[in-house]
Amino acid sequence: MAALRTAPAGRWSRPAIVIAVLSGLALLSVAAFLTLGARGPWSFVLTFRGQRLLALVLVAYTIAVSTVLFQTVSNNRILTPSIMGFDAIFVLVQTSIVFFLGTQTLALADPHMRFLAEVVLMTGFAWVLFRWLFLGEERSLHRLILVGIVFGIFFRSISTFMQRILDPNAFQVLQDALFASFQSVETTLLGVSFALAGLVSAVLWRIAHTFDVLTLGRSQAISLGVDYPRAVMTILTGIAVLVAVSTALVGPITFFGLLVVSLARALLGDSLHRHVLPAAVLLGIVALVGGQAVLERVFAFDTALSIIVEFLGGFVFLILIVRGAAR
Repeated sequence: MAALRTAPAGRWSRPAIVIAVLSGLALLSVAAFLTLGARGPWSFVLTFRGQRLLALVLVAYTIAVSTVLFQTVSNNRILTPSIMGFDAIFVLVQTSIVFFLGTQTLALADPHMRFLAEVVLMTGFAWVLFRWLFLGEERSLHRLILVGIVFGIFFRSISTFMQRILDPNAFQVLQDALFASFQSVETTLLGVSFALAGLVSAVLWRIAHTFDVLTLGRSQAISLGVDYPRAVMTILTGIAVLVAVSTALVGPITFFGLLVVSLARALLGDSLHRHVLPAAVLLGIVALVGGQAVLERVFAFDTALSIIVEFLGGFVFLILIVRGAAR
């Protein structure tokens, strides 16, 4: 109940202060990304960097929102949407293209068609899985997650088998496509990516009042008047689209969502969605935009941001397990 109390008149609450500070850091990160080391006409610099900035902001938004909502419906703070096998599908698609069609097909394929195919495959797999397991008679969310893990392992096993048969040169080309890359984002895909993310956000906004109630559990949510199966199915479908968009745009990122969401909860001191969602998104922007600016201008691309993010996210994951965060 302490999290629901309002701050005394004239004083800011802790969540308000945290969100204000994160907003300032996000603006500084954006300014640094756009201006540091800029050479040449500003019209060209801002246009070129602005497109990459939009891609980074979109990825931060989709991953943060999808992770928060997945932890809400699963009622577990160490799970991320990648556990359902989305990244495994992405790896399987890329591996299959190289294995059956060759590296030239992967390099010369129309990025729009490949993007749409990856989004449709990942979202379609999730929707079939959700409808098959969650809309059945038992409607077991835990069984849904378990089957998602099994499918992810199955897809990774097939991908690994095909990768071992590949020619070493083809395998090297494939490896470059399997790691998340924030330097070479296909900016022509931003329009359709923002459209999909905006559509999903509009749908989720209509049921945003149920998010905090869902954290109480199935029986409590139903007793409070929430159409639990419909709400969870809508959220899971939205998560599938958001994760598919971010994965198809930059590649698989396993622990980034866990990193920003865990830090957001720790800074805020509560779990209300009206606080956690904006804080997680702002932290994601600071991490991706600010991190990319530092790597480009300070370390001159000596390392990849995705490697650092995954390392820190994996470290947070281990901390949560050790502290007994899993329920």
